[in-house]
Amino acid sequence: MRRAFLLALAGCLVAGAALAQSAADTTPAKQLFSAAKEPAEIGTRSIGFYSKGCLAGAQALPVNGKTWQAMRLSRNRNWGHPDLIAFLERFAAKVPQVSNWPGILVGDMSQPRGGPMLTGHASHQIGLDADIWLTPMPKREFTKDEREKVAATMIVRPDRLDVDAKVWTPGHIAVIRAAAQDPAVERVLVNAAIKKALCRDATGDRSWLQKVRPYWGHDYHMHVRIACPDGSPDCRAQDPVTPGEGCGSELDWWFSEGNINPKPPKEPVKPPPPMMLKDLPPACRQVLLAP
Repeated sequence: MRRAFLLALAGCLVAGAALAQSAADTTPAKQLFSAAKEPAEIGTRSIGFYSKGCLAGAQALPVNGKTWQAMRLSRNRNWGHPDLIAFLERFAAKVPQVSNWPGILVGDMSQPRGGPMLTGHASHQIGLDADIWLTPMPKREFTKDEREKVAATMIVRPDRLDVDAKVWTPGHIAVIRAAAQDPAVERVLVNAAIKKALCRDATGDRSWLQKVRPYWGHDYHMHVRIACPDGSPDCRAQDPVTPGEGCGSELDWWFSEGNINPKPPKEPVKPPPPMMLKDLPPACRQVLLAP
């Protein structure tokens, strides 16, 4: 009887594994990775590209630090490669030294196993991206409810052509500069209006402006991206940044009428099919199915 029970149990386990494999192959990757609540307990590494990959051995950014607070905790997106955690802690400690900000507010990083998210981002998949609000951390600790409801400060003017002079301060320049000057940082993405203001207002050494790139959105936060870490051979690096400050005619394109006030498409745009596990690097299957 015991042998029969063990055989039946083995059969159930095999069937369960087959069912898990089947679900992994037929369910959009964003649902699979968003459902993972804990990191994969395997060797730490970033796998794939920033917008198509996953993360093994993730580390959580502590909810509170002396010079940072993590926001929107219900999303469970305060995870990253240890190199990203080290950068955030290092950068947060520097912010009060270069500005009048007590610290930073950290938005979305990555999920516990990286991968595509249900909402909000195409990148942030390999644990090397972090959204840092362009709102100073207060001198008190936010409540759990406030972390979900407090809104970041809008930096861009309603006409999208420049920053809002009522909220733009030298502190913003100092904080963005400090992020861009960190050797681990590859890119700092901001709204084109913020880039325009930096080009106009930055003084002294301006070489750091090369890393600050304009991109759609990013009007209340900066998106900081660090380089592929050592020990992650499957991490695909970003192309090198374009030489120069990026403050010339290439910036003017972002303020063209077609970008500021785009015309609606003549026909409905069909969304692309969802990314599936098979579309990610093969190692992401191991990350997803690992204990």
